[in-house]
Amino acid sequence: MAAGGSYSIVEYFGGDGGHRCGYCKHENGNFSHGMWSHTMTVQDYQDLIDRGWRRSGKYVYKPTMNKTCCPQYTIRCHALNFHPSKTHKKTLKKVNRFLSRGEMPVERHDEGQEDSLGEIMDSAHEEGVQPPRQDPLKIDHSEVQDISTSPDTDTTNSAAPATPREDAAPAPEEKTPNVTPKPGKGADPSRPLGRKAKDIRKERRLQKEQQKQQEAESSSVNPVPSKSSSNQPKSLEEFITESLPNDPLHRLEVRLVPVSFEDPDFLASYEQSAALYARYQMTVHGDAPYECGESEAEMAPDGPEVGYGSFHQQYWLDGRIVAVGVLDILPSCVSSVYLYYHPDFSSLSLGTYSALREIAFTRQLQQQSPKLAYYYLGFYVHSCPKMRYKGQYQPSDLLCPETYTWVSIERCIPRLEISAYSRLSENAHEGDACVLKELGRVLVLHRRTVMPYAAYARKRKGSNDEKEVEQYASLLGQTCAERILLYRA
Repeated sequence: MAAGGSYSIVEYFGGDGGHRCGYCKHENGNFSHGMWSHTMTVQDYQDLIDRGWRRSGKYVYKPTMNKTCCPQYTIRCHALNFHPSKTHKKTLKKVNRFLSRGEMPVERHDEGQEDSLGEIMDSAHEEGVQPPRQDPLKIDHSEVQDISTSPDTDTTNSAAPATPREDAAPAPEEKTPNVTPKPGKGADPSRPLGRKAKDIRKERRLQKEQQKQQEAESSSVNPVPSKSSSNQPKSLEEFITESLPNDPLHRLEVRLVPVSFEDPDFLASYEQSAALYARYQMTVHGDAPYECGESEAEMAPDGPEVGYGSFHQQYWLDGRIVAVGVLDILPSCVSSVYLYYHPDFSSLSLGTYSALREIAFTRQLQQQSPKLAYYYLGFYVHSCPKMRYKGQYQPSDLLCPETYTWVSIERCIPRLEISAYSRLSENAHEGDACVLKELGRVLVLHRRTVMPYAAYARKRKGSNDEKEVEQYASLLGQTCAERILLYRA
């Protein structure tokens, strides 16, 4: 976060050329618009992701939905109403068994493949994108003349690499070959006869029903207050701590650290965190490591106690960091940016586990800030089957690429089955509420002066950037375009 700054400042890069798609591998089928964020307020970024934008470090991009080969729809989960699926419960139990007894599951590549791909586009978008040579933030803000209205004061600098979360990619289980018994050898008479799994399940179900009846009878004689909640499904928080003894074999601690070199906890763990990130990138992706940018937590009267901005949610196992989730805490949501972890623990499905912890964290923050009620998972790519796993975090919505309204994912799936790109809103008369209407009111920063584009155009007679500015402002919408500063050299 830029201390003392009150504006978001961006440079627009356009997006007419195609690039290689990380999902379908089309060499030039990926189209998006991008801009470099020198500084960004949390409210501006909240509004941008609610118009289909997403950040990768300081690079903010928006897929050209009706043109790109694999349309990417912003997805959000209703954290307060979330209930873990059967797969989610298995992951939580798997991690708890490891913590309790040290049981490390065997890696199987036929499970968790949905998370192994991740949002490859985040890193792909940054290829060839270099920071602008001139930094507008070096301007002495005391000398900036503002001839427009003052925007919000909350600011945050994009930090930390912004690629999406990825889960463990466990490996195919080897099939056991059929072995023919040797002549003269049959079933072992000392062992009980084999039973069908169906019969075993039926017997267990009957036992559970009998147990419930016994409990009901005993509670009618001696009612116990705590039993009244037994009919309620377990909460996510209960599943996270379920089956953990008081003295587990391994101890897991989750710490939230603001991404700021002025924060002592961030500084103390920075080298260990950076080393883990480098190992993850080189082992899992084959990439070269690069460092996080600088940011700060930002406080607000009606916000959560930790403030807004970019944070690292660190997973400490027995005194060392084994995973780090990069999060953006924004006015209405927790946005998952990236996850990196120690490759030795990939079989624990840490991508799924950390997502569940982050949903629980969102619910915790909502108690402090009521409007912070959603968990954003990045992009949902229906045309790529391995990316459909994000739809399992229910209930969830997808963002309509034409109206920028939220639509329940169940209503979207039938449309996406027919066409990879679709207008998701079912209201034919609904349009973009923030559609660009007045180009002249778009704010620009030129020679240390904040001014509307109309004033800038008069000063720069013969300027030929009107089409570019209009494209930029249309993508941001009238509201954001009147608040965010477009840097003009």
